[in-house]
Amino acid sequence: MPIRVEIYGAAGVAVGVVARPGRLREILESGLDLLVEQAAWHPIDGSPPRSSGTLTMAEDDILLAVSDQLDELPVHAQWHDITVDVGPFRITAQMPTMPGFDPGRALARPTGEFVLLRDARIALRTDEDGPSVVQPAAFVNRYVVDRVSADLMLGFFFPGAEMVVTGGHEKAQTPAPVAQPTPAVDGSAAPPA
Repeated sequence: MPIRVEIYGAAGVAVGVVARPGRLREILESGLDLLVEQAAWHPIDGSPPRSSGTLTMAEDDILLAVSDQLDELPVHAQWHDITVDVGPFRITAQMPTMPGFDPGRALARPTGEFVLLRDARIALRTDEDGPSVVQPAAFVNRYVVDRVSADLMLGFFFPGAEMVVTGGHEKAQTPAPVAQPTPAVDGSAAPPA
């Protein structure tokens, strides 16, 4: 069954269908170029959209992918607000982690090239107050992300991206000062109080 997709690249958005069987993440991470059929190319430079018949996109050229087929969301996930800058786009969404996830102690590392986001609002970085697209879910290519703003450190998820931690971490407790011995009247050190 064909999947309707929107594939975001550095110069625009390809809208069409992918006839390959499987779920979108599996198709994106197959290692094969993505063939978008019945495609329309929407350049971000403001020029009019044009029909292209078919477009072939390399996996590394895909910044963000959206489909009408909602992949199954994690059942027991904890969702974190996140803002991701990738190419010319800014995505405001939520990203799942497992309950109790501690990025500093996690043994499990993310696998695959694409990270699932839900409730994604996609806009041009140069025109954030302009029009935006809202999608129930999207996959962002974690290796081409420029900047991440979230409530926890996500360096393992987005290697090479600038990280901005927005909250969720308490300031480190400053240790109480150690009592210094005070000199006694006779010159010997008195025990600390």
